[in-house]
Amino acid sequence: MEERNETSSQVLYENLKKWEETGVRLYLDGVPASLKSIEQNCVMEDSMYMPDYVTDQNGKITEIRYDRISLK
Repeated sequence: MEERNETSSQVLYENLKKWEETGVRLYLDGVPASLKSIEQNCVMEDSMYMPDYVTDQNGKITEIRYDRISLK
């Protein structure tokens, strides 16, 4: 399981890094967040997060918002 988390973590980080380099803003629970904090919370916590892709009027992604979800 540890190896799977490391792989998931690395893939998530690399993908978010590419988005951030294109100017996309990143948020975690409504607050601006760093790549590392999103990676740690999404992969290493017992909580689940869902990304929401926010676009401008032309359909270009401008923000990715990770929000904690509950499975109740």
